[in-house]
Amino acid sequence: MDLSLRDLLTRSPTVVVLGIRDDLTRPGGYVPAYLHRHGYRILGVNPELAAAGAVLFGEPVRATLADVTEPYDLVDVFRRAEALPAHEEELAASPAPVIWFQEGIVNDEVAERLRARGKVVVQDRCTLAEHRRMGLGRPEKPGS
Repeated sequence: MDLSLRDLLTRSPTVVVLGIRDDLTRPGGYVPAYLHRHGYRILGVNPELAAAGAVLFGEPVRATLADVTEPYDLVDVFRRAEALPAHEEELAASPAPVIWFQEGIVNDEVAERLRARGKVVVQDRCTLAEHRRMGLGRPEKPGS
């Protein structure tokens, strides 16, 4: 499985973060910040931040996945498991082949339906932790 996760991370240079935050103390903020520091292009989706005109990592935050018009490789999901059914159709319609539910997020029913529609689904794994564990990142300064 490590090789598979490694492939998913190394072959996904553009990541859409569903549930991105502008608060770097929250996982939806510090995980995308880490990925961005390691060369990933981050496109955020959060309706509240989009309505406020937020720009994160040099990109405007979008209200929905459908508002992301450029190509992307992976959707990194920071939404509670019980909220996933509300996002299922937009995740299934997404051009990204990979849907990644962050650590602590498990919804087997949604995952199976997405897989049935051709998506690769990772559940209950942190992209930051997996990236570090596999030694994929550049060395960081202490405290970053």
